[in-house]
Amino acid sequence: MAPASPPTPIAELRRWLERVEGNGYATSEALPFAVTEIDQHLPGGGLARGHLHEVIEGGPAGEHAAVATLFAAGIAARIPGPVLWCLRGRDLFAPALARIGLHPDRVIYCETWKDRDVLPAMEEGLRCCGIAAVVGEVTRLSLTSSRRLQLCAGETGVTALLLRRWRTSDEKRFAGEPNAAATRWRVSPSPPAQGPSDHIDRQRWLVELLRVKGGEPHSWIVEACDAEGNLRLPATLADRSAAAEESYRAAAG
Repeated sequence: MAPASPPTPIAELRRWLERVEGNGYATSEALPFAVTEIDQHLPGGGLARGHLHEVIEGGPAGEHAAVATLFAAGIAARIPGPVLWCLRGRDLFAPALARIGLHPDRVIYCETWKDRDVLPAMEEGLRCCGIAAVVGEVTRLSLTSSRRLQLCAGETGVTALLLRRWRTSDEKRFAGEPNAAATRWRVSPSPPAQGPSDHIDRQRWLVELLRVKGGEPHSWIVEACDAEGNLRLPATLADRSAAAEESYRAAAG
């Protein structure tokens, strides 16, 4: 009769799986947004590096994903090193990325055109420890594919940012499919401040944290990324009451 296997390897395997699948936020390095209202809702005080994060565009023109792209680019801009961007088409506007701190010299473009080619390209990029972040544009993301991406990111510590892109409004139904992303964000344009202003304000976004492991969903109105990829809470919203903020959000839709 063969002797029973020792329990230690099984325990070690379980700890390894918990770490790479994103359950161990306490041991993961975090990338803060430097906006207290956002960071306090994220376990670890920021966006967990070495994990998979999903970004969805909201609003009537969501298929273009312009705001979601800038949101993801702002995150990548704040991580030192080259960024691999797996494209599904040639509509990525490099000067817009440069304005928020992601200079074209840092971006490696991988044109794949099809979802089934984007995900393997992302996996290869995530296996390179010298990459700051890997960004991929897809329509569909299965639970199995997202787990593969999370495993690759967890092994090397490279952050994975997944942009959900739609060709038609019918494809938006795929947005609710379950996946292994540590966070799910939805970013939409927000109406500008009401009343006269002596200067030109930055564009405003409605940033919604739809899902986060170990935390609660929340939403914020922020000013778009600056030249270093940083968000900022508008001055008109920073000090007002919660009731006034809820009223503003209701008016913004």
